[in-house]
Amino acid sequence: MHGWDWKVLSDQCRRETERVLGRCADAQDAAQEAIVRAWRRRHTCADPACPGPWVRAIARREALRIAGRRREEPLEAAPEPTGASHEDDTITRIAVRQLVSRLPEADRALLHAVYWEDLGGAEASRRLGQAEVTLRVRLHRARRGLERSIGHSLGGLG
Repeated sequence: MHGWDWKVLSDQCRRETERVLGRCADAQDAAQEAIVRAWRRRHTCADPACPGPWVRAIARREALRIAGRRREEPLEAAPEPTGASHEDDTITRIAVRQLVSRLPEADRALLHAVYWEDLGGAEASRRLGQAEVTLRVRLHRARRGLERSIGHSLGGLG
């Protein structure tokens, strides 16, 4: 990993906020706010040798905060999406959420721990009460199943 390479961490923040908000000024603002928060609170990082997941979680929360504020604004005040694939990204996100909601509760909890909370293998293992190797296998199977399902459900959209 890159450790506390602030340029790399800043780029990760930008990518994370753009993933949530799309390419827009709000995403850039969220990324900047996230990197400043991370710098101010760097002493609270649980794994200082690998701060990337922690910093990306801060960026994701900042982007979600802005996304929540957007929902409170009238539609005409919302910025126009930029980039040709915004609609495709939205359709994919909706399809993924629907497919994830159909997974068994244990798989949803695992995906949430790994991808939403950015927990590492050992921490997810402690939280979910299963061996780390078991979780890796379950995660691989859940991702593979989702990839197949997404391919099937989005195949007719194009």
